[in-house]
Amino acid sequence: MATVTKENIGLLHEKLTVKLEKTDYLPSFEKALKEYSKKANIPGFRKGMVPSGLIKKMYGPSLFTDEILKSVDRELIGYLQNDKLDIFAQPLPLESDFRQLDVNNPADYTFHFEIGMKPEFQLPDLAKAKITRYVVTVTDEMVDNEITRLQNRYGNMKDEETVISEENVLNVNFTEADADGNEVEGGIKKDNSILVKYFAEGFRKNWMGKKTGDTATAQLRTAFDEKEREWIIGDLGLNKEDAGTADKYFKIEITKVGLMEKRELNEEFFNQLYPNQEVKTEADFRNKIKEEIQAYWNGQATNQIHDQVFHQLVDHTKIEFPEGFLKKWVKTQGENPKTDEEVENEFPKFLSQLKWTLISDKIVQENAIEATPEEIRNFAKQQLFSYMGGANLSDDQPWVNDYVEKMMKDRKYVEDAYNRIQTQKIFEWAATKLNPTDKDITADEFTKMVETHQHHHH
Repeated sequence: MATVTKENIGLLHEKLTVKLEKTDYLPSFEKALKEYSKKANIPGFRKGMVPSGLIKKMYGPSLFTDEILKSVDRELIGYLQNDKLDIFAQPLPLESDFRQLDVNNPADYTFHFEIGMKPEFQLPDLAKAKITRYVVTVTDEMVDNEITRLQNRYGNMKDEETVISEENVLNVNFTEADADGNEVEGGIKKDNSILVKYFAEGFRKNWMGKKTGDTATAQLRTAFDEKEREWIIGDLGLNKEDAGTADKYFKIEITKVGLMEKRELNEEFFNQLYPNQEVKTEADFRNKIKEEIQAYWNGQATNQIHDQVFHQLVDHTKIEFPEGFLKKWVKTQGENPKTDEEVENEFPKFLSQLKWTLISDKIVQENAIEATPEEIRNFAKQQLFSYMGGANLSDDQPWVNDYVEKMMKDRKYVEDAYNRIQTQKIFEWAATKLNPTDKDITADEFTKMVETHQHHHH
């Protein structure tokens, strides 16, 4: 009769010992041998007429091992279920020597496993958490800038002979060069389109009066101010963090000179952007733009609250882990076992992710949070609409429903959508517990704060 016993070997770390007697596995082994002899195809023997001795000789060792392992698994699973043990991952085998298994000398066998127990813990009281809700005020300047951007985006480009203003658009070819403009062998070549005013103020004069085919040699550091330089460096496939990147020189050749004619602010333009939305006048248009900008910043502020909630939960929830077990588990994952050094390097990040998983699972279970099939369908639909730019799409179009049904059959997609909806609901649940303090902030201050925070956490 098989037995399973448990012994503590560390914090939340247990050793399970499975003892098997011959009678626990021999009947099923003999049954498996019989089944095999009925099915076996061996040259020189009719099917089902192969002598049992030959079957045992050929397949016995592997069948013997299989049946023993099946018996061990059965005992382990039964024990874990009966004792309602909440464990991490799967039990890990300890010093088990499978060479001891001998089909010709069946015996009683002992196997050892280790398990990591999931800890009990309490969540912090979110009502007492210091949470700031940032309130970005939309200024007239922000509205003006967005209107100008839309006028340019939907405007008409006309060709020009020469560069006459900072508003000229240049199609250019970047070629990596030395300070004298000589091409660097094997260097970067890249086409781009850029407004004259995006160059640094001191460099813009180099373009005035120039036309197609004309060139200028530029050092990235002096040709562009910081913001535009970062964008150009990224576009050229360079790394802004690398020393010397900003000191590189490029020969820039004009391939075309253009000028964007802005769209007029009239009803035709308003209807194009907002069909069937009663945007008739410039005042209506400005209000609509303002609403959209405000909605964007409100969304960003909500994301910032979610970030604070995440840190509040992770930083202020005390959880003990069976680190010994988990490090062994991390070591054995993947195709090739990891070195001790790799495990130590990866472990802090792994532990942080595991902590968030435990916290979110606890919130989900205690508050019966789930994502319904209908919510997953709507999620897929909204994703499709955003991919398509929302143009004239309605729910009742047959191809929309066909797309959604197709996504519902994609297991990976459904799992991903389920997790995303569930995470969103966790934060929505958390929001009902908070007592945030409102703080007025400009858009620039908000952006800078988020960038600093992200930099700090990477």
